[in-house]
Amino acid sequence: MVEPPYLRICEDIRRRITAGELKPGDRLPSTRALAAQQGVAMATAAKALTALRQAGVIRSQPRVGSVVAPPPRSRAGRATPPDTDLNRDHVVRAAMLIADAQGLEALSMRTVAARLGVPTMSLYRHVTGKDDLVLLMTDRAYGEVGYPPVLPDGWRARLELGARTLWRLYARHPWLAQLGSLARPLPLPNLIRHGDYLIGALSGLGLPAARVLDLQILLFSHGQGLAAHREREAHAQADTGLTEQEWGDTQIGQMRTLAESGRYPHFAHMLDGLGDGYDFDLDALFEAGLQALLDGFAHLIDREGS
Repeated sequence: MVEPPYLRICEDIRRRITAGELKPGDRLPSTRALAAQQGVAMATAAKALTALRQAGVIRSQPRVGSVVAPPPRSRAGRATPPDTDLNRDHVVRAAMLIADAQGLEALSMRTVAARLGVPTMSLYRHVTGKDDLVLLMTDRAYGEVGYPPVLPDGWRARLELGARTLWRLYARHPWLAQLGSLARPLPLPNLIRHGDYLIGALSGLGLPAARVLDLQILLFSHGQGLAAHREREAHAQADTGLTEQEWGDTQIGQMRTLAESGRYPHFAHMLDGLGDGYDFDLDALFEAGLQALLDGFAHLIDREGS
């Protein structure tokens, strides 16, 4: 996988600090200057500086800008020892904040330790490594939302509640939709709880167990699949410095050329019908897809249920 440009910038600055080229208090280039030096968009340079600031590598200094931060110090002025008050909950929460702000590719044991202001090795008293940490984060995230004790009537209303609950969860933690394969579900208690709810909504309809599982997977993947694009768009905007609309404006000329070639009549007809453009709204797409999916479920239940 190609490393995102902002992470490359972060690593370059970290390397220069480690090598002594940049010392505590040294001023870093402005966002505009850094973008020019690295040959990236200003949004990418800004994302790199933000990531370094959140990790405690640099800090903002009034009327100066971004400067290299000193290493964490104790009250006695010595390097901070492993925090005896640190626990697994602190580690997982810090990791989730990093992933929420910057995505999973920015998550490492080092960035978590920097955010907590503790030595990296102290984290290993609470988690075995990054893979273990990501599983703990994922289970905690899925455990943040649940279902009311009194459920709506009917399988359709209950599936709508389950799908929308998961959709809101993906909006809160965009990285969550990037994890897990449909063929290799993660054995996490809180994730299984959501699956159990969806399966329960389909119970009593006379469907075979395999068909119930089919429908649960289809419903789960609908929200997860769309939600994955939310994070991808955030990365694309950070890497290019262009919003979705701005990027579309740069492509419309080429799209029109393809449409006018005569080789794609249906595509051309669609573009003409869009008029002033298309509002790419993931929430609206989710709802439209959900209703279409449940309409299909209804036909299947009428045909196969007892």
